[in-house]
Amino acid sequence: MEAGTPNLVKLEDLEAQARRLTGRKHVLSIMVENRPGVLARIAGLFSRRGFNIDTLAVGPTEDPDVSRITLTLDGAVHPIDQVTKQLHKLVNVIKIRDMDPGETIAREMALFKVSAPIESRAEIMQFAEIFRAKIVDVSRRSLTIEVTGSADKIEAFERMIRPHGLIEMVRTGEVAIARSKSDN
Repeated sequence: MEAGTPNLVKLEDLEAQARRLTGRKHVLSIMVENRPGVLARIAGLFSRRGFNIDTLAVGPTEDPDVSRITLTLDGAVHPIDQVTKQLHKLVNVIKIRDMDPGETIAREMALFKVSAPIESRAEIMQFAEIFRAKIVDVSRRSLTIEVTGSADKIEAFERMIRPHGLIEMVRTGEVAIARSKSDN
């Protein structure tokens, strides 16, 4: 019970209320010069302002001198505008885009090592097929499965596979690109 209220507070109600407060997920695409220390400075900027980075992926672009940092965070806890202005001031930052989820293609990759005795192997392989996943390693006692897709798809696969005995899981974090504009 909450102090001062005669009614019981349900956990579901608190979670729903928290979701309303946090607003939309932000996917930031940050083009940076490919130099040592750039990632540390960017991550430090978010940390100092109290942001929690949900996912982070860094990789090269078509230009070997430029890397793309894709990070996701919940932006309504703190205003994101101030951080993006400060990011622009960093020497090695070339361009920043706060990508609209409706106009973005985002994918993540995950590897799941699952306990797979002979009697449940067929069912696990069927789940992999349903989710268009790939079995990338097989041993006598386990299967390692690669799943690529949206964060929701990966979380759904995890829920299906966990009861079989999830041994280990690793996720990349999202990478995102803007959808092409129609030629109309």
